[in-house]
Amino acid sequence: MAKVTVIGAGNVGGTCANVLLQKKAVSKIVLLDINAGLAEGKTIDITQSATLLGVEDRLVGCTNDYLETANSEVVVIASGIPRKPGMTREELIGTNANIVKSVTQNVLKHSPNAIIIVVSNPMDTMTYLALKTAAISKHKIIGMGGILDSARFKYYLSRTLNVQPKEIEAVVIGGHGDTTMIPLTRLVKVKGELVSKQLDEGVLKKIAADTMVGGATITGLLGTSAWYAPGAASAYLVDAILSDTKEVLPCSVYLEGEYGQSDICIGVPVVIGRNGWEKIIDLKLNDDESEAFNKSVAAVRGMNDVLDDMHVV
Repeated sequence: MAKVTVIGAGNVGGTCANVLLQKKAVSKIVLLDINAGLAEGKTIDITQSATLLGVEDRLVGCTNDYLETANSEVVVIASGIPRKPGMTREELIGTNANIVKSVTQNVLKHSPNAIIIVVSNPMDTMTYLALKTAAISKHKIIGMGGILDSARFKYYLSRTLNVQPKEIEAVVIGGHGDTTMIPLTRLVKVKGELVSKQLDEGVLKKIAADTMVGGATITGLLGTSAWYAPGAASAYLVDAILSDTKEVLPCSVYLEGEYGQSDICIGVPVVIGRNGWEKIIDLKLNDDESEAFNKSVAAVRGMNDVLDDMHVV
């Protein structure tokens, strides 16, 4: 059992902490936020639900006291401002870059061996920033986005196919953005059978398009970013690490020649284990998928260039 810290007690961070409370691999959870009272209040609320859920009280809330986070094995960075309707993830760079850099530095002062999961948007660029700031093993810096995008992909597929999402194998790679993610329709399977044999190309393209704007769709309806699925996806990744599941999950990680790219963090399938991500899985993309991936990489590099302009890397 391990200690986990969640930085940022907003909707995503609070949901992540709530889900983690139900995970047996976690011994203690610290929920930290710069805003006085927010982490403490959510901790009280979540803890009061523990008796109703039949789980143990293992959650501590605090205001910007990184001493409480000491010796965490996994740290989830969910701090920063959320998207508003009409706002792209890219527009968050200016505000969230300084937050993510400061959080990463403070985390590693007290937990130098921690695995860091980045949730803050724009997620691939913030993962790259955390990696460059941390100067630790690339295997210990992981962006969560592909797990969330794949869950959304499965949601739209399940509605079309009238099956449960858990019966679907589907993956989204590339950048975690409305125009940069790549739902791999060619590889989708239901109960081991390729979906391309059941649905025509037009239907699959529509599902992919809906997936790509899945976050924006929710933001438009709610007036702010989604939080239940992002929080649950973050907790799922934490549990996969601590439970050493060896699952293959799409995550934003640092490439050094894989998929023909280097010096970038972007979504690809990786094996997840106790020490972070272990290896990258080559999906053998076809020409169209490779072209889409390269375009996604170029877009993410463009966002990373903003970090240079800001002098934060």
